[in-house]
Amino acid sequence: MPDDLTFLMGKFPAVLPGGLRYARNHMWARPEDGKLRFGFTSYAVRLMQDVYFLDWQVNAGDRVEMLQQVGHIETSKAVSDLFAPCAGAIVAFNQALLDDPSGVNVDGYGSGWLFDMDSPGDGLLSAQEYHQFLDENWEKTQRMIKGKINTED
Repeated sequence: MPDDLTFLMGKFPAVLPGGLRYARNHMWARPEDGKLRFGFTSYAVRLMQDVYFLDWQVNAGDRVEMLQQVGHIETSKAVSDLFAPCAGAIVAFNQALLDDPSGVNVDGYGSGWLFDMDSPGDGLLSAQEYHQFLDENWEKTQRMIKGKINTED
């Protein structure tokens, strides 16, 4: 199994387990019972900070296309749309998160998983490729974060 990697977000580490696959929209994927289980990466959780609310716009059994809107998330930083990390069929949602989404904050790579998909996972990245993607976009992300902070004053 590949080694875990750590991406430093300033002084904050975002651990990227080496055995997972990653989507450019900051979700991880783990093979689970013949399907892919998805959740938010530690990078995404750090940017969002506290997750307060999740709402899905699709149902279990629905087929989705890559980057199709599938729901909404409310965090301490923003209300945002959620998009499918790849094409496939949504098999099941983590129902516990609908009642209490804090699992995303506490155990993002475990009980904080979002949904299972029946998908080949086309377009997903290795931990190394995702780390490189984060590195290539970190400066732009910092400018965006600082811009939002400056407009909130």
